[in-house]
Order: sequence, then structure tokens, then C-alpha cells
Amino acid sequence: MSLTQAFRDQAGTCARMGSPLMGRVLSIMAEHWDATTALGHAMAAYSGDIGPSGHSLPLRIAGGLHALVLQGTDDRLIAAYPPNTVNDETLEAAVLSALKTHQDFLLDWTQLPPQTNEVRRSAALIAMAHVACTHFDRPVVLSELGASGGLNLMWDHFGVSTPLGSFGSDDPVLTLTPEWEGALPPAASPVIVDRLGVDLNPLNPRHNDDLLRLSAYLWADQPHRLELTRAAASIFTARIEKGDAIKWLADRLEAAPEGHMHILQHTVAWQYFPADAQARGTAMIEAAGARATPETPLAWMQMETDGDKTGAVGAALTLRLWPGDITLNLGRADFHGRWINWTG
Repeated sequence: MSLTQAFRDQAGTCARMGSPLMGRVLSIMAEHWDATTALGHAMAAYSGDIGPSGHSLPLRIAGGLHALVLQGTDDRLIAAYPPNTVNDETLEAAVLSALKTHQDFLLDWTQLPPQTNEVRRSAALIAMAHVACTHFDRPVVLSELGASGGLNLMWDHFGVSTPLGSFGSDDPVLTLTPEWEGALPPAASPVIVDRLGVDLNPLNPRHNDDLLRLSAYLWADQPHRLELTRAAASIFTARIEKGDAIKWLADRLEAAPEGHMHILQHTVAWQYFPADAQARGTAMIEAAGARATPETPLAWMQMETDGDKTGAVGAALTLRLWPGDITLNLGRADFHGRWINWTG
């Protein structure tokens, strides 16, 4: 796939996911990309999949542009980005000017892949955790694979509001409002006593540079996502370790002491692990489940694709519980947490 085609494909995906601005910005780059610049040469050096399932080059560049806006670095681009509304010609001129003027910054920025921490996914995690806690009412040791900045490890501080009622924290630092179909999850009050995550490139949301990277990949015409991220970062206390998730998992599966439930979670992360890593991880988790007792139960909460690559039907919500090796298919959720079809 050419970079021009990757821009066009990503533009369509972003527009379908509620970001017309990103659709416009990426379309501009598809139409006017200059492959002769230093940035053009750097992007041309990538081989293999350069789209969203691989290097994700279009989002790297678009994220760098948004970072310029968030830092207050480029007045012309700031004036063309929300909350301002401009015509296509003005936006085009601002984007092309920024690509040229801030090429050194963009060369540095694009060395790392896009990294987000979509807080809205926590609505599904909260619902699944309520189910787990109705099976095993124990204090929780919480672990996350592919945690990024770890904001979704803080879900016990979040609330969820639906037309049928609310659930989650009684005193939430933020309230999630997905389009909700189905009954509410059972009432529960999870108590998390330890929370730890792992990521190949962990970010600390309490550090300005890391929070900027997380924020820059939230689309500029969706300011509510930025508000949720900042609210979650304000109460962040989790620890995220750097490492390979499956190697880390081997030690972490021994973490929960007697009288505690160990909950493993991951959202739109497992699907990017190599097939052999998935197999090894599943085997380790199932072996730990076989050792679980009513005093040391294990729960595995997953929000991951089950084959659909378009995002049209979202991610499957799956909960496995031990002892008993119970598998519960609890519904589906939009990859960004915009909607949840709950069948639990």
C-alpha cells in the first residue's frame, strides 16, 4: 500500500468514527504529500503494513500536527483547528505550512507509533467487573496487558450513566455516557487493593510530555475525549511497567494473595500480540485458572476483536472466571467505547 492510499483509507475510517476534521486533514495529506522532503523520505523507509494494523504512519503524522496545536506551537494551525471552523482552503494551507515549518519536530514525533488510552473503554470494564464480583466477592488485584498510560486501571473511580440508570463509582471523577442497549449489569462494589499494568512503551499521565502524547492522538474535533483523559489523569495512581506483556504475565499471575480475586484486563491490545504470544498467554492464564480456588479466584476481562476488521460490529466483551472455567459472552462494544450492546 502506498502512503497516499494509507492516508485516504485512514481518512475514511476517521470520518466514519465521528471525526470529520481528521477525514479532511488526512485527505489533504493524501492529495498533497511531498515525498521529496526529509519527512517524506523518513516515511518511505518503512516497509510492510503502514496502515492502522501496522506502522500506522498516517496517524503518527496527524498526531504530530495535533501536538503542535496542543502545545500552542503553530498559530496558523491553531486558528484552523477546533473550536474554530474554517473552509477547506484555509485548513489545507495551515496543514501544508505546518508540515514544512515543523518538519524537525514531526521527524522526532513520528519515530514512535501512535499511543492512546481510550478512557471510554472503561464503561465495558466496569460492567464486566460487576459481573465478576457477583461471582466472587473478594478484594481485587488488578492487572492490565498493553496498558499504555494505565488510565483504564482507574475504572473504579469512574461512573457510567445510561437511560436505564447509573453504575460504577458513587463519587466518580468522571462519568461515561455510552449509547447503551440491554439491561444494566448487576450491582456490585469492587474494591481494588493493587493495580499494575505492562506496556512496551509505558507512559505516565502525570508527566506533561507523556500526557501530550496520549492527548495528541485524541481527535481534535472530539474535545470530550480530551476532557475525560485529563480527568482520569488527575487521579492516576497506578504503576505501569515496561516489558513484554506475556513474559510479565508469568510473574504477575502469582500476584493475588489468599482472599483476593485477581482480575486481568485488556482492551484492543491482545489482538495486536503475535499469534504465538497469544497462545502462550492463553495457556498461562488457563493454567493459573486451574490452580484458582474460591479464596483465590481469577477473572479475565477482554474487550477485543473476534475477527471483524472494520469496526462496524465493535469488539467482543468476554469474561472468563475460575474456578469453574466459566466463559461469559457479555455483548459488544464500539472500539472507542461510544456504544455498548450488553447481553449479560
